[in-house]
Amino acid sequence: MALSSNAKQLLASAPTCRILVVGDLMVDEHIWGTTSRVSPEAPVLVVDVQNETLAPGGAANVAQQLLALGANVFVAGIVGRDNAGDDLLAFLDRSGADVSAVFKASDRPTTRKTRVIAGSQQIVRVDREVRTPLASDQVDDFCSTIEGVFEHVDAVLFSDYEKGVFTEAIARRLLERAKAKGLIVTANPKPRSVSWFAGGDLVQLNRSEADAASRSHRFASLDELDFHAAGAELRGVLGVINLLVTRGPKGLTVFHADGTATDVPAHPVEVYDVAGAGDSTLAVATIGLAAGGDVATSVLLGNAAGGAVVRKSGVVSASVAEIEILL
Repeated sequence: MALSSNAKQLLASAPTCRILVVGDLMVDEHIWGTTSRVSPEAPVLVVDVQNETLAPGGAANVAQQLLALGANVFVAGIVGRDNAGDDLLAFLDRSGADVSAVFKASDRPTTRKTRVIAGSQQIVRVDREVRTPLASDQVDDFCSTIEGVFEHVDAVLFSDYEKGVFTEAIARRLLERAKAKGLIVTANPKPRSVSWFAGGDLVQLNRSEADAASRSHRFASLDELDFHAAGAELRGVLGVINLLVTRGPKGLTVFHADGTATDVPAHPVEVYDVAGAGDSTLAVATIGLAAGGDVATSVLLGNAAGGAVVRKSGVVSASVAEIEILL
């Protein structure tokens, strides 16, 4: 009960938190319609479009979750010089984010994922993206701009979707300089990049990502002792301070630098869609840390956010009221 009460206090402190999200910004585009016939040109369905929607995706979704809880949010990443990039930045700006550190690149489009949905069934997804890293002559300006934001924030959240923002050199430079400023650092990387965030205060992987990062299948083990041993070992190898492994219906586990682990059970809710749950979990845990909470309480808060998100369809944010219900 004490942890729950403390978590609610941290959640109420969100408007005092200043958080920089650095990562792969995306646009999630949905084309909604119906279908009743097959094309005469090819054996494919014809979708009669009824509606089209745009929403922030990737690191932009992380920023949106923070904004939904009233945090002061700064965003850094890359968009193209195109309508999709302009629309995304305008959306984030209207939501209250500072987007002055977003780099506009002329050599790539804004990452955009277009999903065509007929009724309730996704028919096809079309991706527009370039995953190559920034040109070497752009890296210093990109990093220097982000480092300038460090003066104005309490925490930095790195969100890596492998869409070209992070290289090992960029990740290590930004993390080291953020830590030198005394900032809290959290990260949601991929198995390929997780070692780049050594020294991070809280680094999150899901269970399959942890298996890939450790090159084992121990994180899927039904043996709790084996799972916890694998987590402690991987945390040490990666050199992160706290390793958070999300476990789906089993909740999540945080492996700490002192060799202990904190298990947080999943909330008994009806799951409609797990998309975006990991983003919300880490985003809200970062609010907890930025507000002065300890890791255990902050992760309890993040777990409630993830539980709130899976109760809804699509990539959405959890509200204060929805999180409080689960605390």
